[in-house]
Amino acid sequence: MTKPITTFDNCDEFNARNRNQEPEFDDILERRSFLKGTLSFGASAFVLAAGLPTGPTLASTRSGLTFKAVTANSDDTITIPEGFNAQVVVRWADPLYSDAPGLNQETFGSAATQALAVGDNNDGMDTFTVNGRTVLVFNNEFANIQTMFGNRLTQSPETDDDVNKGKAAHGLTIVELKETNKGWHVVKDSPLNRRITPDTEFCAVGPAACSDLLKTTRDQSGTKILGTFNNCGNGRTPWGTYLSCEENINGYFSSSLGEEFHQSIQEERYGIAKHGKDWGYKWAQTDARFDVSTEPHEPNRHGWVVEIDPSGQRTPKKLTALGRLKHENAELVIAANGHVVVYLGDDERGEFLYRFVSRDQYHPNKDNAELLHDGELFAAKFHDDGTGEWISLKEAGMPDDEALIFARLAASKVGATTMDRPEWVAVNPSKAEAYVSLTNNKYRGDKASQPLNMANPRKKNPYGHILRWTPQNKNHAASTFTWDIFLLAGNPTQHTNLFGGSSNINTDNMFNSPDGLRFDAQGNLWIQTDGDYSNKNDFAGMGNNQMLMGNPETGEIHRFLVGPRECEITGLTWSLDQKTMFVGIQHPGQKGGSHWPDGGNATPRSAIIAIKRDDGGVMG
Repeated sequence: MTKPITTFDNCDEFNARNRNQEPEFDDILERRSFLKGTLSFGASAFVLAAGLPTGPTLASTRSGLTFKAVTANSDDTITIPEGFNAQVVVRWADPLYSDAPGLNQETFGSAATQALAVGDNNDGMDTFTVNGRTVLVFNNEFANIQTMFGNRLTQSPETDDDVNKGKAAHGLTIVELKETNKGWHVVKDSPLNRRITPDTEFCAVGPAACSDLLKTTRDQSGTKILGTFNNCGNGRTPWGTYLSCEENINGYFSSSLGEEFHQSIQEERYGIAKHGKDWGYKWAQTDARFDVSTEPHEPNRHGWVVEIDPSGQRTPKKLTALGRLKHENAELVIAANGHVVVYLGDDERGEFLYRFVSRDQYHPNKDNAELLHDGELFAAKFHDDGTGEWISLKEAGMPDDEALIFARLAASKVGATTMDRPEWVAVNPSKAEAYVSLTNNKYRGDKASQPLNMANPRKKNPYGHILRWTPQNKNHAASTFTWDIFLLAGNPTQHTNLFGGSSNINTDNMFNSPDGLRFDAQGNLWIQTDGDYSNKNDFAGMGNNQMLMGNPETGEIHRFLVGPRECEITGLTWSLDQKTMFVGIQHPGQKGGSHWPDGGNATPRSAIIAIKRDDGGVMG
């Protein structure tokens, strides 16, 4: 029985090559002293010795959303506070059209049925209005191999149709939703319903378009790229488009040379076809472009932020100006000087935090469709005194196209700070500040590659933390910033040092591995987790993965939701009237211990739920 690869954490191997060197701090007390003396959140000092009180557990937000925090648990259900209700809106393999079948629990469908249905493992998402209709756009990050091919003896794709079915489960789903007195439902046969898959045609735009490094046998122009896959987090633009982020693209490429395939420095840094193998999807079996022995440039055409028009009127674009890396999300903000800024995390241990600044300014009454085509890409350097700077990748001395296609190498060359898996970035709508979730890093403290630093202060960081920065002069396009740590996740029942967490973590709200971050319109920070759900040893008392609400001013954290067993909580958006919160539940039953959402002996399925207040009020 093959090991499930429903998450990619165990597949991203540590790579010390070309990493910048930073000073090491051997004594944990020295780092603790620094944190106590210099970091703060709002008006409350960041003190590790005396935490915030554990009660009351009643959370109240600026919009009047009040709830009693829920307790951690390991139940196979959705747990939310009293006064709220949850409904499953859409699941993997739900048909988008009335002539398409539902999920066959014995065969799990075919390539043809999957092409007409919702993709697997929903992640980042957002809502839009198109001609007065509510449209939900969401990523389908990957396929659960053991589930999707559970009818096969090997529990993996065996036939060409199997391979193509798994392929069709990737990409994005765009669906019209409608709310009735029975809740939200998919509008089948809507002209807005569609799938975007690894076979959808994209147009490459920006500085790296037409580069020789993007040219293949099928595309000598370097501009017409088929497909998007392993789409993780997301973003949205003020001009009404959706940004989808390609992350672990390396898991889909293999080499017909097998063990004789030798990775280049660039391929090694991006994890392409290690040992000549993919992660079990076998796409090269039906599509030769995924064989790097014959198409060595095909991997360079993936790993970008892509821009999607929810209405379907414009060709999807790959935005090369935003760099090629393992993108988590793309958080867009209009800076004080009118330029568009996009913050980007590269989700791998020891990689970097990035920022794109547009060449041109945003104008509300003009066509801004090309603002993300040209600009400058920077990587973050965090200094130990609580200041930081953005360093342009142009300083790497590489050709412009190479600095974007191999942004990781460029960021190493300019001396950016290695981070503990930088994932989602969220910008506060109420003030000029931004937050990044640093999920965990079992390699932190390795002198040769990822030594300790004040922004990543824990050796072999198992719990993760959230870092915050404020741009100079409240301008997100400024070249410098100040930073602090909003929280250190931890377990105060098991540890009394840094691993017990920061002062805003206590026995009532502890968690590990912050991942998804998003602010609501009122300035409340929602934190979603993707971590260890064993509920024992270092993680005792944390239960299943969860979603919490953080107050940026006081630092208080309250648990709002606990997911079913073995899931990740990821993806968050709201209805246009703000009265429904849509939340993503990914890979329940990752290790075979869940039957959510259908219960009984049903196959577990990733799904999106809608949460509402019983009194019909605003959700955040």
